[in-house]
Amino acid sequence: MTPKPQAGNPRPRLFRLEHDRAVINRMGFNNQGLAAVAARLKAVHGRLPGPIGVNLGKNKDSEDASADYAALAEGLAPVADFLVVNVSSPNTPGLRALQNTAPLRQIITATRAARDRSGAKPALLLKVAPDLDKESLRDIVALARDEALDGLVISNTTVGRPETLTSPHRSETGGLSGAPLFEFSTGVLREAYALSEGRLTFIGAGGVASGADAYAKIRAGASLVQLYSALVYGGPGLIVRITRDLAALLKRDGFTAVSQAVGLDHRVK
Repeated sequence: MTPKPQAGNPRPRLFRLEHDRAVINRMGFNNQGLAAVAARLKAVHGRLPGPIGVNLGKNKDSEDASADYAALAEGLAPVADFLVVNVSSPNTPGLRALQNTAPLRQIITATRAARDRSGAKPALLLKVAPDLDKESLRDIVALARDEALDGLVISNTTVGRPETLTSPHRSETGGLSGAPLFEFSTGVLREAYALSEGRLTFIGAGGVASGADAYAKIRAGASLVQLYSALVYGGPGLIVRITRDLAALLKRDGFTAVSQAVGLDHRVK
């Protein structure tokens, strides 16, 4: 969400790539703004069975990104379990430039201070793009450690277009998610975990559609796993299948908890 209400990009802005089990979106952070969302979250806070995470973004026309993220953090910290600083959506002009070290450090500092002023301290994470070069990824991991962030979300959608795509909408502008992103995003996750020397918590996102996919993210370094696009094709029952199959895979390898398998690929030759 963004501090002020925002209509997002012109429609159509969401496309199913059914042949590829993928989605392209250029939504543009369409939302009703801080006040409306904070009220809804307050109404359900503490009544839902799972944690509430909120993605924070800047308004398209904002000239002060740090102020936008800070306002959101202060207003939403009391009603969220974790906050994610999203500087990696490809659908807001100039947003990904905020992944550079200097502006990113300024945003994180302002966001943390605002969260602390609220009197609540939900976890603070950073969501990054899968399209970062190795040097930029190294800088972000180092920054996350320096600033004692609670973790990184890897990754957002990609602006890349694999040659394997066959669906009619494959050339649409926007971020690609779903199955074609899985190997790419998992590789970035694996590299980031190695760079962090296991000292950061990672949420693995990008192409998760099965228990095996979730397990691969965990083995690469994720302590938590998120999925979005696969629900388009698998429906809500997919969650039950993933958790069931993931439990079977953990048991097969002698584990009794997900935490025991985090980063396993880095420990096994």
